[in-house]
Amino acid sequence: METRLKKQKDFDAVFNKGDRIYTKTVTLLYIKKESFKFGISLSKKHGKAHLRNYIKRLIRACVREVIKDGVNPYYIVVLPKVRENYVFSEIKNDIFYALKKGKIISD
Repeated sequence: METRLKKQKDFDAVFNKGDRIYTKTVTLLYIKKESFKFGISLSKKHGKAHLRNYIKRLIRACVREVIKDGVNPYYIVVLPKVRENYVFSEIKNDIFYALKKGKIISD
């Protein structure tokens, strides 16, 4: 089962019609759909390609740890905020908080 958002129309739906939750390190956009998928959106403001890839790997690892089995069907886009340091534990806690606040996970 593929859980990644890939199509531009899916990203556009989340950006145009989705709700937003703001935290210190990330902004989470979500919309109710028929299955669970998530994507990451970064701009070049975050740095060069190797840093952007590092940030995406970090966020994917955080989402894998936070989301286990009990996931409601939503499309989610994670927008990290530009920072000097990207700390795994801070991002993981903020994603967990945002998912609970949006009632995307029940835990």
